[in-house]
Amino acid sequence: MNTNHTLNLTMLCDFYELTMGNGYFKNGMKDQITYFDLFFRQVPDNGGFAIAAGLEQVIDYIQELSFSDDDLNYLRSRGIFDEGFLEYLKDFKFTGDIYAVPEGTPVFPKEPILTVRAPAIQAQLVETYLLLVINHQSLIATKANRIVRAALGKTVLEFGSRRAQGADAAILGARAAYIGGCNGTACTISDQIFGVKAGGTMAHSWVQMFDTELEAFETYCRLYPDNATLLVDTYNSLQSGVPNAIRAFDKVLKPLGITKCGIRFDSGDMTYLTQKARKMLDDAGWPGCTITVSNALDERIIEDILHEGAVVDAFGVGERLITARSEPVFGGVYKLVAVEKNGSIIPKIKISENTAKITNPHFKKLYRFFGNDTGKAIADYMCIHDETVDDSGDFLIFDPEATWKKKVVYDFTAKELQVPIFLNGELVYNRPSLEEIRKYCLEQVDTLWDEVKRFDNPHNYYVDLSQRLWDLKYQLLTNNGRL
Repeated sequence: MNTNHTLNLTMLCDFYELTMGNGYFKNGMKDQITYFDLFFRQVPDNGGFAIAAGLEQVIDYIQELSFSDDDLNYLRSRGIFDEGFLEYLKDFKFTGDIYAVPEGTPVFPKEPILTVRAPAIQAQLVETYLLLVINHQSLIATKANRIVRAALGKTVLEFGSRRAQGADAAILGARAAYIGGCNGTACTISDQIFGVKAGGTMAHSWVQMFDTELEAFETYCRLYPDNATLLVDTYNSLQSGVPNAIRAFDKVLKPLGITKCGIRFDSGDMTYLTQKARKMLDDAGWPGCTITVSNALDERIIEDILHEGAVVDAFGVGERLITARSEPVFGGVYKLVAVEKNGSIIPKIKISENTAKITNPHFKKLYRFFGNDTGKAIADYMCIHDETVDDSGDFLIFDPEATWKKKVVYDFTAKELQVPIFLNGELVYNRPSLEEIRKYCLEQVDTLWDEVKRFDNPHNYYVDLSQRLWDLKYQLLTNNGRL
């Protein structure tokens, strides 16, 4: 293995993308226009919705697609690729179209998060990386949003770098967690690259380095008087940690007129400790001292301790967020839905005995209906690309998984969710800042009814197919994929 090799993400693809590409080339199909949808089948943790994330990295990847001489020499050394195909890869560039829902959008199973329209080799080659980045960041953004909602408006910080599965998982995971609603991260490089505000104070080792806990606290307060959050559970949280923190605040911060400070618990019974600590701090004249808790937290634990009466101002959430430990896979897939022949779009479908794996064919549009009276999302609607939605009157929708469940939608506004990202290989999307993405995400989640957002048995949100799309799908199903 050449450990000094410079990574080219174009080569981060499953090998069969290249063998298929070689086959398309040799069979005269390299210019065949294809349509692929990237979607997922099930919300992690049996939740009501997911959060789309990762588009920014998709854009960077598409713009940098190219094969180096080293890449081509490696492929040539495998002895299975046509020389004409390798020459084609030498000048490789993405020339197709990509449509996607903006990052931070709540999404539901089987909806196209991203659609690629491109020549077959190009569309096939990008599959692995698009799935990798969308799956990972959507998973973490979704988990983060669950945790943030459980925290009921209290600060949530991402603390998981040391438990992430690799550097990219830590760096991009912090980004995705911020999109999902976290207020900051412990990951310094994510602040440097993306502006996800990094913060942190001390570990237990700081306290252990000094002769006494009080000396450690006083020293830290002198060094960082405007950001003094002290870790109080190195020895005995209530008998020494909190009392010594109060002594340090009194000795160092009070003479400076500083009232902003904090303590953190990283172990123990968080409900009991925070209740006792809050009283001790208040009795000592430090009502503004914040209490942060950490240690293997997730949305369920946060929900439980708040219900029990824990007095917490901020949560530091690590391994169970950055790895989405409760369900660490976002099952996004990338499926062919149409090809172009002689100027016409020919729909394609994947049929399976496992009905969950049957795809929705054709080049589609995706709409979200919002009630004009409430501003809340009512339902999503998938239709064939040349269909339009008239939102001036009543509209009948049904659940395609249970066609007997019908609903009349009225007084609504229809918004198309996918927007153009690349057209003819050129970026046409005005990239929002990370702050704008996070703000948009929280606004869009707020458009969902509470019944959709609950953790247990969330309401089944309607994702409808237009009558034309449903009829087409049924025809393809009954004719074994043929029209």
